[in-house]
Amino acid sequence: MFGLFKSNGKLGIDIGTASIKIIELENKNGHFSLTNYGLFELKGSTNAAGVAGQNILRLPDDEIVWGIKEVIKKANIKSVNVIASIPSFSTFSTVIRMPYLSEQDLARAIPFEAKKYIPIPLDEVNMDWSIIEAAQNKNNPEKPMVDVFLAAVPKVETLRYQRIMQNAGLALKAIELENSALIRGLIGNDLSPIVVVNIGGRSTSILIVSKGYERIGHNYEIGGFEITKSIARSLNISPEKAEELKKKMGLNQNDDNIIQQAMTSLVDMMVFETNKTIANYEEFSGQKVTKVMLVGGMVNMPNFLNYFKQKLNREVFAGNPMARVVIPQDLNKIVGEISSTFAVATGLAMRET
Repeated sequence: MFGLFKSNGKLGIDIGTASIKIIELENKNGHFSLTNYGLFELKGSTNAAGVAGQNILRLPDDEIVWGIKEVIKKANIKSVNVIASIPSFSTFSTVIRMPYLSEQDLARAIPFEAKKYIPIPLDEVNMDWSIIEAAQNKNNPEKPMVDVFLAAVPKVETLRYQRIMQNAGLALKAIELENSALIRGLIGNDLSPIVVVNIGGRSTSILIVSKGYERIGHNYEIGGFEITKSIARSLNISPEKAEELKKKMGLNQNDDNIIQQAMTSLVDMMVFETNKTIANYEEFSGQKVTKVMLVGGMVNMPNFLNYFKQKLNREVFAGNPMARVVIPQDLNKIVGEISSTFAVATGLAMRET
């Protein structure tokens, strides 16, 4: 969504709260190939008490530009065309059901309907919409209805991203919702109801996707930093040491795992929120969710995926946006780590502009 100019993008840039992730894909005859990738992590993202501190998105533009340039320089990235993501907490999106006469009538009616869902004046946002499918009109079966995916981004955010990319020497071709990029990279043409749980540094987003569109989006304010903080507090160690133990030991089920207790209560809360979101959707829609996909750096921790699956008691998979990407042979050993960490960036780079 939100195509700004007409051109084919090569880079997907995901600016998160704690890192900047860049993927470079090349499209060869309809097949994507991974040509490069790079990650910039914000140091000092937790303070001495293990509390989340600095946020990349709150830094001055010139510091974000510097971070992007550092990734490009050190990874020797050559492409300049960019698709960038806007984080979900900076956007507005929903599915609305409307009477359908024609596309022209729908286009005229949507701005009036959008005022009910977008909490700021419409002249302050860039808005886009897409018809998902025909819908049943229970009150009047002869009057057709359609489900419409509606999304909006504040203009101040789109202008900021254009300015950042321009100052980084890049050509911004489109700005896209973070969740839309995830859906493209992970789900492709699968139309069945699927849950995507994206575990970030400071929060976890739980998406219900059906017919290729986000139907429910729920942000839960616990992520990797909160788990690191819990480990640091329980063992009276530094956040840096806690992060190291988290990556090394994860949720391994053995007596030597000194961090397991500090982690499980928070992970169990993630599972609870996921289950509640699924149950609400299944009751509302009458559809059964077929699978759950996990993405984010924490998915790479030892036994995290199996633990989540056992607790949720559903089919759970690690989301793999690299499934449709040709990977250089020397990266095969770490493709799982790249896939989970760069899921949003990969979906962005796959976008046709």
